[in-house]
Amino acid sequence: MLRHAHCTRALAIREQVLGPTHPDTAQSLNNLGYLLEAQGDYLGARPFLDCALAIREQALGPQHPDTAQSLDNLAGLLRTQGDYTSARPLYERALAIREQVLGPQHPATATSLNNLAVLLADQNDYTAARSLLERALAIREQVLGPQHPDTATSLNNLASLLVRQGDYTGARPLYNRALAIYEQVLGPQHPDTATSLNGLAEWLESQDDDAGARSLYERALSIRETVLGPDHPDTAQSLWWLGTLLARVGDLASARERLQRAVAIYTRALGTSHPRTQECQRQLAALDAPAPSAAQQLAEITAQAEAAVAAALADPTIDRTDLAEQIETVAQQVEAGATGESPYLDLAAHLRALAAQLTATDAEDTDTP
Repeated sequence: MLRHAHCTRALAIREQVLGPTHPDTAQSLNNLGYLLEAQGDYLGARPFLDCALAIREQALGPQHPDTAQSLDNLAGLLRTQGDYTSARPLYERALAIREQVLGPQHPATATSLNNLAVLLADQNDYTAARSLLERALAIREQVLGPQHPDTATSLNNLASLLVRQGDYTGARPLYNRALAIYEQVLGPQHPDTATSLNGLAEWLESQDDDAGARSLYERALSIRETVLGPDHPDTAQSLWWLGTLLARVGDLASARERLQRAVAIYTRALGTSHPRTQECQRQLAALDAPAPSAAQQLAEITAQAEAAVAAALADPTIDRTDLAEQIETVAQQVEAGATGESPYLDLAAHLRALAAQLTATDAEDTDTP
């Protein structure tokens, strides 16, 4: 609350002394908006970020680095609110400005690369996201150093992407490096440390180490409740992921309590139509639903894969190679559950046939003169 008071006071002074359209006033507006977003007050943050951007575009010009900062911050808020369509062009504008004005190796350029990559990953464009994350990491390691917190952020985000792509072996050392940096540089109780703990817990869960994952999820939740508060959206994320694990291992009462809290926080902060709120609500409702049979699970996997392939074949902007790799990862996971002749093997074969359609179509598109 002290930081909020300082930001508010600085804004009032600058508006009175310098005027409402001065670039320094815009900086105060930006700072207050960014702080409100960090505190989880997304609705309160939006008008400050909008106003800062408008002043900077008018007073400094559309290609100024401060304008890029406002574009990047507003895009970050929109992404958090689930408005990926509006966020993407703002991220792309900010990146273009920073590359042109500051240079391709500037830390601010790395920030834009990182943020755009995270959005692309949210949109399941893993190939493009990985390229940008690797560029951002290279810049940060070279310019800021291997122990800088921003380097740790790049390591953590790249590790998270590798997990989504099924590259668990590649993800683990990146998560370990990121966590070690955060704990050493920022401290064991910092929110960024909690973010890294969450990611490493997700990795442990993917390796069936439920006890190890639960310990890290609980540690991350404790940090976020203490530092950010019990009603912060990041606290809701920890509650959600821990609740999902507890449900899977059969502790339904504990899972329900955590998921109910997460839904309540998300509903207040993001609204009922946000994807996080809806997915968390769906998982809460599933606690009381009968468990799907193996046949139902296989049918759902089949339907999802067939729909994704149909969409990719109809839309040339979708990365078919990346989707084929994702389907192959699912096929391997399905195959691992097979014993002898079983529908699992049939499904794995069907998934690989779907993936082959994608790669064959990609080859035809490439060979076309």
